[in-house]
Amino acid sequence: GGGAVPGATAVVEGAYDQYLPLVSNQSAPTPEPTLTPTPPKATSVPRPQATSTPVATPFPPGPPSKLGIFIGRNEPELFRLLRAGGVAVVKTLELDPNFAGEIKQVSPQTKVIGRIDLPQIQLSSLDPIPAAQDFVNKLMEVADDTQRRQLFDAWEAYNEPVAGNADEMKRLADFEAERTRLLGARGIRSVIGNFGTGQPPMELWEHFLPAVQAAKENDGWLGLHEYSAPTIYYLSTRQDQGRYPGVTPGDTGWLTLRYRHVYNDILRPAGLEIPLVMTELGVDGLVANRPGPPDGRGWQNFQDYWAQNGYGLWGPGAYIEQLVWYDQAMQQDSYVIGGCIYALAPPGGWHTYDIIGSATGVLEQYLSVHRLNG
Repeated sequence: GGGAVPGATAVVEGAYDQYLPLVSNQSAPTPEPTLTPTPPKATSVPRPQATSTPVATPFPPGPPSKLGIFIGRNEPELFRLLRAGGVAVVKTLELDPNFAGEIKQVSPQTKVIGRIDLPQIQLSSLDPIPAAQDFVNKLMEVADDTQRRQLFDAWEAYNEPVAGNADEMKRLADFEAERTRLLGARGIRSVIGNFGTGQPPMELWEHFLPAVQAAKENDGWLGLHEYSAPTIYYLSTRQDQGRYPGVTPGDTGWLTLRYRHVYNDILRPAGLEIPLVMTELGVDGLVANRPGPPDGRGWQNFQDYWAQNGYGLWGPGAYIEQLVWYDQAMQQDSYVIGGCIYALAPPGGWHTYDIIGSATGVLEQYLSVHRLNG
Protein backbone atom coordinates (compact mmCIF):
# COMPACT_ATOMS: atom_id res chain seq x y z
CA GLY A 1 0.00 0.00 0.00
CA GLY A 2 0.96 3.64 0.47
CA GLY A 3 0.75 6.47 -2.05
CA ALA A 4 -2.25 7.62 -4.03
CA VAL A 5 -3.32 5.90 -7.22
CA PRO A 6 -4.76 8.29 -9.83
CA GLY A 7 -8.44 7.68 -10.52
CA ALA A 8 -8.85 5.28 -7.59
CA THR A 9 -10.06 5.57 -4.02
CA ALA A 10 -7.92 4.22 -1.20
CA VAL A 11 -9.90 2.42 1.49
CA VAL A 12 -8.23 1.13 4.64
CA GLU A 13 -9.72 -2.17 5.72
CA GLY A 14 -8.01 -3.82 8.67
CA ALA A 15 -4.29 -3.52 8.09
CA TYR A 16 -4.49 -3.42 4.31
CA ASP A 17 -4.67 -0.57 1.83
CA GLN A 18 -7.10 -1.50 -0.91
CA TYR A 19 -7.34 0.31 -4.18
CA LEU A 20 -10.78 0.09 -5.69
CA PRO A 21 -10.68 0.69 -9.45
CA LEU A 22 -13.06 3.19 -10.99
CA VAL A 23 -15.84 1.27 -12.71
CA SER A 24 -17.67 2.92 -15.58
CA ASN A 25 -21.40 2.22 -15.57
CA GLN A 26 -21.47 2.73 -19.33
CA SER A 27 -19.22 -0.23 -20.07
CA ALA A 28 -20.77 -3.35 -21.57
CA PRO A 29 -20.43 -6.52 -19.47
CA THR A 30 -17.23 -8.42 -20.23
CA PRO A 31 -17.99 -11.40 -22.46
CA GLU A 32 -17.23 -14.75 -20.88
CA PRO A 33 -13.89 -16.20 -21.97
CA THR A 34 -13.90 -19.66 -23.55
CA LEU A 35 -12.97 -22.01 -20.72
CA THR A 36 -11.61 -25.50 -21.31
CA PRO A 37 -12.88 -28.09 -18.79
CA THR A 38 -10.12 -29.24 -16.42
CA PRO A 39 -9.85 -33.03 -15.94
CA PRO A 40 -11.62 -34.12 -12.73
CA LYS A 41 -9.59 -35.31 -9.75
CA ALA A 42 -9.32 -39.13 -9.57
CA THR A 43 -9.55 -41.34 -6.47
CA SER A 44 -6.64 -43.63 -5.27
CA VAL A 45 -4.15 -42.78 -2.53
CA PRO A 46 -0.36 -42.52 -1.51
CA ARG A 47 1.14 -40.93 1.61
CA PRO A 48 2.63 -37.38 1.55
CA GLN A 49 5.52 -36.19 3.72
CA ALA A 50 4.86 -33.63 6.44
CA THR A 51 7.31 -30.71 6.71
CA SER A 52 8.32 -28.50 9.63
CA THR A 53 6.31 -25.32 10.27
CA PRO A 54 7.95 -21.87 10.31
CA VAL A 55 6.22 -19.21 12.40
CA ALA A 56 3.69 -17.20 10.37
CA THR A 57 2.20 -13.79 11.19
CA PRO A 58 -1.10 -14.61 12.95
CA PHE A 59 -4.40 -13.72 11.31
CA PRO A 60 -6.54 -11.35 13.40
CA PRO A 61 -9.92 -12.52 14.78
CA GLY A 62 -12.99 -12.15 12.59
CA PRO A 63 -16.41 -13.56 11.68
CA PRO A 64 -17.10 -17.30 11.38
CA SER A 65 -15.17 -19.02 8.59
CA LYS A 66 -16.87 -20.68 5.64
CA LEU A 67 -13.73 -22.59 4.68
CA GLY A 68 -13.95 -26.36 4.58
CA ILE A 69 -11.76 -29.33 3.68
CA PHE A 70 -11.82 -31.95 0.93
CA ILE A 71 -10.32 -35.12 2.40
CA GLY A 72 -9.31 -38.28 0.59
CA ARG A 73 -8.75 -40.62 3.55
CA ASN A 74 -8.67 -40.73 7.34
CA GLU A 75 -5.86 -38.23 8.01
CA PRO A 76 -5.41 -37.26 11.71
CA GLU A 77 -4.46 -33.68 10.76
CA LEU A 78 -8.13 -33.12 9.86
CA PHE A 79 -9.03 -33.31 13.53
CA ARG A 80 -6.46 -30.65 14.38
CA LEU A 81 -8.27 -28.32 11.97
CA LEU A 82 -11.70 -29.33 13.28
CA ARG A 83 -10.61 -28.63 16.86
CA ALA A 84 -9.59 -25.12 15.79
CA GLY A 85 -13.31 -24.55 15.41
CA GLY A 86 -13.74 -22.91 12.00
CA VAL A 87 -14.26 -25.77 9.51
CA ALA A 88 -17.69 -25.17 7.95
CA VAL A 89 -17.85 -28.31 5.80
CA VAL A 90 -15.92 -31.52 5.07
CA LYS A 91 -16.24 -33.30 1.74
CA THR A 92 -14.95 -36.84 2.16
CA LEU A 93 -14.13 -39.82 -0.04
CA GLU A 94 -13.51 -41.84 3.17
CA LEU A 95 -17.01 -43.08 4.00
CA ASP A 96 -16.25 -45.07 7.17
CA PRO A 97 -19.02 -44.10 9.63
CA ASN A 98 -16.52 -44.13 12.51
CA PHE A 99 -14.50 -41.45 10.71
CA ALA A 100 -17.60 -39.34 10.03
CA GLY A 101 -18.67 -39.89 13.64
CA GLU A 102 -15.36 -38.54 14.89
CA ILE A 103 -15.75 -35.45 12.67
CA LYS A 104 -19.18 -34.71 14.17
CA GLN A 105 -17.97 -35.45 17.69
CA VAL A 106 -15.10 -32.96 17.42
CA SER A 107 -17.08 -30.34 15.47
CA PRO A 108 -20.87 -30.91 15.58
CA GLN A 109 -21.63 -27.85 13.42
CA THR A 110 -19.42 -29.01 10.52
CA LYS A 111 -21.44 -30.27 7.54
CA VAL A 112 -20.30 -33.60 6.07
CA ILE A 113 -20.70 -34.41 2.36
CA GLY A 114 -19.94 -37.83 0.89
CA ARG A 115 -19.17 -39.01 -2.62
CA ILE A 116 -19.08 -42.64 -3.72
CA ASP A 117 -16.65 -43.80 -6.40
CA LEU A 118 -18.28 -43.74 -9.85
CA PRO A 119 -17.03 -43.80 -13.45
CA GLN A 120 -17.32 -40.57 -15.46
CA ILE A 121 -20.89 -39.95 -16.60
CA GLN A 122 -21.49 -40.28 -20.38
CA LEU A 123 -24.09 -37.58 -21.02
CA SER A 124 -24.39 -38.14 -24.78
CA SER A 125 -25.92 -41.60 -24.20
CA LEU A 126 -27.45 -41.08 -20.74
CA ASP A 127 -31.00 -42.32 -20.16
CA PRO A 128 -31.62 -40.09 -17.13
CA ILE A 129 -34.50 -41.77 -15.26
CA PRO A 130 -33.14 -45.36 -15.18
CA ALA A 131 -29.65 -43.94 -14.53
CA ALA A 132 -30.98 -42.03 -11.51
CA GLN A 133 -32.60 -45.19 -10.14
CA ASP A 134 -29.34 -47.13 -10.66
CA PHE A 135 -27.38 -44.43 -8.88
CA VAL A 136 -29.82 -44.35 -5.96
CA ASN A 137 -29.66 -48.15 -5.63
CA LYS A 138 -25.87 -47.97 -5.52
CA LEU A 139 -25.75 -45.02 -3.10
CA MET A 140 -28.33 -46.50 -0.73
CA GLU A 141 -26.03 -49.47 -0.10
CA VAL A 142 -23.76 -46.93 1.61
CA ALA A 143 -25.94 -43.99 2.66
CA ASP A 144 -28.84 -45.98 4.12
CA ASP A 145 -26.66 -47.30 6.96
CA THR A 146 -28.16 -46.23 10.33
CA GLN A 147 -24.97 -44.45 11.43
CA ARG A 148 -24.33 -42.70 8.10
CA ARG A 149 -27.88 -41.38 8.02
CA GLN A 150 -27.12 -39.52 11.25
CA LEU A 151 -23.65 -38.33 10.23
CA PHE A 152 -23.70 -37.39 6.53
CA ASP A 153 -25.54 -34.18 5.68
CA ALA A 154 -25.59 -34.68 1.91
CA TRP A 155 -24.35 -36.81 -0.99
CA GLU A 156 -22.95 -35.96 -4.40
CA ALA A 157 -23.49 -38.04 -7.53
CA TYR A 158 -21.11 -37.76 -10.51
CA ASN A 159 -17.98 -35.64 -10.21
CA GLU A 160 -17.46 -32.74 -12.64
CA PRO A 161 -19.92 -33.72 -15.39
CA VAL A 162 -19.24 -31.84 -18.64
CA ALA A 163 -22.31 -31.05 -20.75
CA GLY A 164 -21.20 -30.25 -24.30
CA ASN A 165 -24.57 -28.91 -25.47
CA ALA A 166 -28.16 -28.20 -24.41
CA ASP A 167 -29.31 -31.79 -24.96
CA GLU A 168 -26.60 -33.19 -22.68
CA MET A 169 -27.36 -30.59 -20.02
CA LYS A 170 -31.07 -31.47 -20.14
CA ARG A 171 -30.19 -35.15 -19.63
CA LEU A 172 -27.97 -34.25 -16.69
CA ALA A 173 -30.71 -32.04 -15.22
CA ASP A 174 -33.28 -34.84 -15.52
CA PHE A 175 -30.85 -37.28 -13.87
CA GLU A 176 -30.02 -34.91 -11.00
CA ALA A 177 -33.67 -33.91 -10.48
CA GLU A 178 -34.82 -37.53 -10.36
CA ARG A 179 -32.08 -38.76 -8.02
CA THR A 180 -32.72 -35.74 -5.77
CA ARG A 181 -36.44 -36.65 -5.57
CA LEU A 182 -35.77 -40.35 -5.02
CA LEU A 183 -33.24 -39.67 -2.26
CA GLY A 184 -35.39 -36.90 -0.78
CA ALA A 185 -38.27 -39.36 -0.44
CA ARG A 186 -35.87 -41.53 1.58
CA GLY A 187 -34.78 -38.63 3.79
CA ILE A 188 -31.37 -38.14 2.17
CA ARG A 189 -30.14 -34.78 0.86
CA SER A 190 -28.47 -34.33 -2.52
CA VAL A 191 -25.71 -31.94 -3.57
CA ILE A 192 -26.35 -31.46 -7.29
CA GLY A 193 -24.07 -30.26 -10.08
CA ASN A 194 -20.49 -30.39 -8.77
CA PHE A 195 -19.32 -28.91 -12.06
CA GLY A 196 -15.62 -28.32 -12.70
CA THR A 197 -14.13 -24.84 -12.50
CA GLY A 198 -15.39 -22.51 -15.23
CA GLN A 199 -18.21 -24.95 -16.04
CA PRO A 200 -20.84 -25.08 -17.37
CA PRO A 201 -20.92 -22.27 -19.96
CA MET A 202 -23.38 -19.63 -18.75
CA GLU A 203 -25.81 -20.23 -21.62
CA LEU A 204 -26.30 -23.90 -20.60
CA TRP A 205 -27.45 -23.07 -17.05
CA GLU A 206 -31.09 -22.54 -18.09
CA HIS A 207 -31.24 -26.22 -19.08
CA PHE A 208 -30.03 -27.28 -15.61
CA LEU A 209 -32.75 -25.35 -13.75
CA PRO A 210 -35.12 -28.36 -13.40
CA ALA A 211 -32.46 -29.98 -11.20
CA VAL A 212 -32.11 -26.81 -9.11
CA GLN A 213 -35.91 -26.71 -8.74
CA ALA A 214 -35.93 -30.34 -7.51
CA ALA A 215 -33.13 -29.50 -5.07
CA LYS A 216 -35.13 -26.53 -3.79
CA GLU A 217 -38.17 -28.76 -3.21
CA ASN A 218 -36.10 -31.45 -1.45
CA ASP A 219 -33.87 -29.30 0.77
CA GLY A 220 -30.92 -29.92 -1.56
CA TRP A 221 -27.73 -27.98 -2.15
CA LEU A 222 -25.86 -26.90 -5.28
CA GLY A 223 -22.21 -27.96 -5.58
CA LEU A 224 -19.63 -26.09 -7.67
CA HIS A 225 -15.86 -26.38 -8.00
CA GLU A 226 -13.92 -23.12 -8.10
CA TYR A 227 -10.20 -23.05 -8.85
CA SER A 228 -7.92 -20.60 -10.56
CA ALA A 229 -4.17 -20.23 -11.21
CA PRO A 230 -1.46 -18.94 -10.99
CA THR A 231 -3.32 -17.22 -8.13
CA ILE A 232 -6.85 -17.68 -6.82
CA TYR A 233 -7.55 -14.16 -8.14
CA TYR A 234 -6.91 -14.93 -11.83
CA LEU A 235 -9.86 -14.04 -14.14
CA SER A 236 -11.69 -12.36 -11.25
CA THR A 237 -12.33 -8.62 -10.91
CA ARG A 238 -9.46 -8.61 -8.36
CA GLN A 239 -6.84 -10.05 -10.73
CA ASP A 240 -3.44 -8.26 -10.72
CA GLN A 241 -4.23 -6.08 -7.70
CA GLY A 242 -1.42 -7.36 -5.52
CA ARG A 243 -1.16 -9.51 -2.44
CA TYR A 244 -4.15 -8.06 -0.54
CA PRO A 245 -6.68 -7.15 -3.24
CA GLY A 246 -9.69 -7.09 -0.91
CA VAL A 247 -13.14 -8.22 -2.00
CA THR A 248 -16.60 -6.65 -2.07
CA PRO A 249 -20.05 -8.18 -2.72
CA GLY A 250 -19.82 -6.69 -6.24
CA ASP A 251 -16.72 -8.66 -7.24
CA THR A 252 -17.15 -11.58 -9.65
CA GLY A 253 -14.99 -13.88 -11.76
CA TRP A 254 -15.03 -16.45 -14.54
CA LEU A 255 -13.24 -19.14 -12.48
CA THR A 256 -13.24 -18.13 -8.80
CA LEU A 257 -16.31 -16.03 -7.86
CA ARG A 258 -18.02 -17.37 -10.99
CA TYR A 259 -20.72 -18.55 -8.59
CA ARG A 260 -21.82 -14.93 -8.18
CA HIS A 261 -22.57 -14.66 -11.91
CA VAL A 262 -24.63 -17.84 -11.61
CA TYR A 263 -26.62 -16.63 -8.60
CA ASN A 264 -26.98 -12.96 -9.58
CA ASP A 265 -27.78 -13.48 -13.26
CA ILE A 266 -29.57 -16.84 -13.33
CA LEU A 267 -30.64 -18.48 -10.06
CA ARG A 268 -31.87 -15.49 -8.03
CA PRO A 269 -34.01 -14.07 -10.89
CA ALA A 270 -35.54 -17.57 -11.28
CA GLY A 271 -36.33 -17.76 -7.54
CA LEU A 272 -33.80 -20.59 -7.13
CA GLU A 273 -31.23 -19.20 -4.67
CA ILE A 274 -30.60 -22.57 -3.00
CA PRO A 275 -27.73 -23.19 -0.54
CA LEU A 276 -24.33 -23.52 -2.24
CA VAL A 277 -21.22 -25.50 -1.36
CA MET A 278 -17.97 -25.24 -3.26
CA THR A 279 -17.26 -28.97 -3.09
CA GLU A 280 -13.71 -28.28 -4.35
CA LEU A 281 -11.76 -25.05 -4.08
CA GLY A 282 -8.19 -23.84 -4.54
CA VAL A 283 -5.38 -23.23 -6.99
CA ASP A 284 -5.26 -25.64 -9.94
CA GLY A 285 -2.74 -25.25 -12.76
CA LEU A 286 -4.89 -27.34 -15.11
CA VAL A 287 -6.75 -24.08 -15.81
CA ALA A 288 -5.99 -23.37 -19.50
CA ASN A 289 -4.32 -20.25 -21.02
CA ARG A 290 -2.92 -18.82 -17.80
CA PRO A 291 0.35 -17.18 -16.74
CA GLY A 292 2.82 -18.94 -14.45
CA PRO A 293 4.72 -22.26 -14.72
CA PRO A 294 3.15 -24.15 -17.65
CA ASP A 295 3.46 -27.56 -15.99
CA GLY A 296 2.17 -26.31 -12.59
CA ARG A 297 -0.60 -28.40 -11.04
CA GLY A 298 -1.37 -27.89 -7.34
CA TRP A 299 -0.60 -24.85 -5.18
CA GLN A 300 2.84 -26.23 -4.27
CA ASN A 301 3.98 -25.69 -7.88
CA PHE A 302 3.15 -21.95 -7.73
CA GLN A 303 5.17 -20.97 -4.66
CA ASP A 304 8.08 -19.60 -6.73
CA TYR A 305 5.67 -17.65 -8.94
CA TRP A 306 4.07 -16.09 -5.85
CA ALA A 307 7.45 -15.20 -4.34
CA GLN A 308 8.63 -13.58 -7.59
CA ASN A 309 5.40 -11.66 -8.15
CA GLY A 310 4.73 -10.10 -4.76
CA TYR A 311 2.25 -12.63 -3.34
CA GLY A 312 4.43 -13.64 -0.39
CA LEU A 313 7.84 -15.28 -0.05
CA TRP A 314 6.65 -18.27 1.98
CA GLY A 315 4.41 -20.51 -0.12
CA PRO A 316 2.19 -22.10 2.57
CA GLY A 317 1.38 -18.70 4.07
CA ALA A 318 0.79 -17.19 0.62
CA TYR A 319 -1.67 -19.96 -0.25
CA ILE A 320 -3.69 -19.63 2.95
CA GLU A 321 -3.86 -15.84 2.40
CA GLN A 322 -5.48 -16.47 -0.98
CA LEU A 323 -7.97 -18.92 0.54
CA VAL A 324 -8.76 -16.37 3.26
CA TRP A 325 -9.60 -13.86 0.51
CA TYR A 326 -12.03 -16.40 -0.92
CA ASP A 327 -13.47 -17.02 2.55
CA GLN A 328 -14.12 -13.29 2.90
CA ALA A 329 -16.07 -13.42 -0.36
CA MET A 330 -18.12 -16.44 0.75
CA GLN A 331 -18.92 -14.69 4.04
CA GLN A 332 -20.54 -11.88 2.01
CA ASP A 333 -23.08 -14.30 0.48
CA SER A 334 -25.66 -15.69 2.90
CA TYR A 335 -26.58 -18.57 0.55
CA VAL A 336 -23.04 -20.03 0.70
CA ILE A 337 -22.57 -22.84 3.23
CA GLY A 338 -18.85 -23.12 2.59
CA GLY A 339 -15.99 -24.12 0.30
CA CYS A 340 -13.86 -27.28 0.56
CA ILE A 341 -10.13 -26.64 0.07
CA TYR A 342 -8.70 -29.26 -2.28
CA ALA A 343 -7.16 -30.98 -0.46
CA LEU A 344 -5.98 -32.60 2.72
CA ALA A 345 -4.64 -36.10 1.99
CA PRO A 346 -5.90 -36.05 -1.63
CA PRO A 347 -6.22 -39.13 -3.85
CA GLY A 348 -3.17 -40.50 -5.66
CA GLY A 349 -1.57 -38.27 -8.29
CA TRP A 350 -2.74 -35.03 -6.66
CA HIS A 351 -0.02 -34.62 -3.99
CA THR A 352 0.97 -31.10 -5.17
CA TYR A 353 -2.48 -29.94 -4.00
CA ASP A 354 -1.98 -31.28 -0.46
CA ILE A 355 -2.08 -28.75 2.38
CA ILE A 356 -0.64 -31.22 4.92
CA GLY A 357 2.32 -29.79 6.84
CA SER A 358 3.04 -26.07 7.05
CA ALA A 359 -0.10 -24.89 5.25
CA THR A 360 -2.24 -26.85 7.71
CA GLY A 361 -0.54 -25.01 10.57
CA VAL A 362 -1.28 -21.60 9.05
CA LEU A 363 -4.87 -22.60 8.31
CA GLU A 364 -5.33 -23.91 11.85
CA GLN A 365 -4.40 -20.52 13.29
CA TYR A 366 -6.83 -18.72 10.94
CA LEU A 367 -9.67 -21.11 11.79
CA SER A 368 -9.00 -20.71 15.53
CA VAL A 369 -9.89 -16.99 15.32
CA HIS A 370 -12.81 -17.53 12.90
CA ARG A 371 -14.74 -20.14 14.86
CA LEU A 372 -18.19 -21.27 13.71
CA ASN A 373 -19.71 -20.44 17.08
CA GLY A 374 -18.03 -17.02 17.29
